[in-house]
Amino acid sequence: MPFSQEAVTELRSIMEQSIAATGDEAVASTIPGATLVVVGRDGTELFAHAAGKRNIRSQEPMTLENVMWMASCTKMVVGLACMQLVERGALQLDDAAQVEELCPELRDVKVLRDDGTFEDRKKGITLRMLLTHTSGFGNTFFEETLRDWGLPIGIDEFSGDIRDILKIPLRFQPGEGWMYGIGIDWAGIILHRKTGLSLNDFIQENICRPLGLENINFLPTQAMKDNLATMHARQADGKLVPRDHLQRRPLVVETPEEIAGVFHSGGAGLFAKPQEYARILAVLLNDGACPRTGSRLLAKTTVDAMFANQIPRFPDFGRQGIPAAKPDLTNPLPDLYPVAGAPPQGWGLTFMLSGANPATGRSDGTAYWAGLANTYWWCDRERGVAGLVCAQILPFLDAGVVDLWWKLEAAVFRHV
Repeated sequence: MPFSQEAVTELRSIMEQSIAATGDEAVASTIPGATLVVVGRDGTELFAHAAGKRNIRSQEPMTLENVMWMASCTKMVVGLACMQLVERGALQLDDAAQVEELCPELRDVKVLRDDGTFEDRKKGITLRMLLTHTSGFGNTFFEETLRDWGLPIGIDEFSGDIRDILKIPLRFQPGEGWMYGIGIDWAGIILHRKTGLSLNDFIQENICRPLGLENINFLPTQAMKDNLATMHARQADGKLVPRDHLQRRPLVVETPEEIAGVFHSGGAGLFAKPQEYARILAVLLNDGACPRTGSRLLAKTTVDAMFANQIPRFPDFGRQGIPAAKPDLTNPLPDLYPVAGAPPQGWGLTFMLSGANPATGRSDGTAYWAGLANTYWWCDRERGVAGLVCAQILPFLDAGVVDLWWKLEAAVFRHV
């Protein structure tokens, strides 16, 4: 059943206390608006609330109807889609030859050394590597050597043009390290070429329609665009201002030719209503079946595999630090998920396995990930609860949103 009135009052109070006034009154500890959705294993929506403004300079409130750019929260959905094909035998997790057959561009990809020179790739790239960020691919906004290599033109992973993805080199030999990057964009390309369907069409057919979801899309419908939340930027002085949307191209294309030319980014391309995204989290809680429609997306054994640590040889991968290579897009990340005592970290098939966190109450084995515009989800199968906190602010790891996320998650677990 939904949360008690006491829980609802506490969660709403936490959200309202985090919300900015307007304009120049907004400071580093506040945000324009945010949405929280919490679901249980049985599909019950335990809590859903939107607070603040859709645009800090308008009087229009943020509502549950507002659509968010999910950025890297896209990765979990694309990972689920890839695992559907693995389950059907169409894709193999450890077949480098299959990957190169579908993506011959990868046969010639080279490794960019720290000094800016290149070396040949010595090992094949597998789908498992792409889903676990061990293939050697990185992102230019999280990696200074890649960023500088792309100059003077630069690389824009959010351009909506596949050429920005195809040209990025590796940063280390496949399988020899961990680096957050464009691997799941490549996984989406593999899915597209294997099935003959666009990534969006495959996800609509195999995930959204079985769950009854109408507002999750790489190419937002007009209704979704009408409800799109405004993107904001946190300035150096902590104040907030509205800014242009980073994932712009899918929002402005109109003709069939323009629409067909948009790259469906498996790493960052989805737009969604948070309540609908939460229903996918409920499928993971419920071992692969939708608790509301009964549709089975994955077998329990496949979900178990997704939640199993795939990279035990890199127990501190998240503590190696990620720089703010493009400060307008991200703050530095010293630790992807700090937990007292620094226990070993894990990565499943497209998301981090954080380990138990006494600070919030999440269990060992809880999955979580985040998106560049400060969207954060978690899925605790042991305690049977999942949730997501969504704002639309750059740069990533905004102190105000992170503080809100941790406070809300802790409050949720107090009431489970």
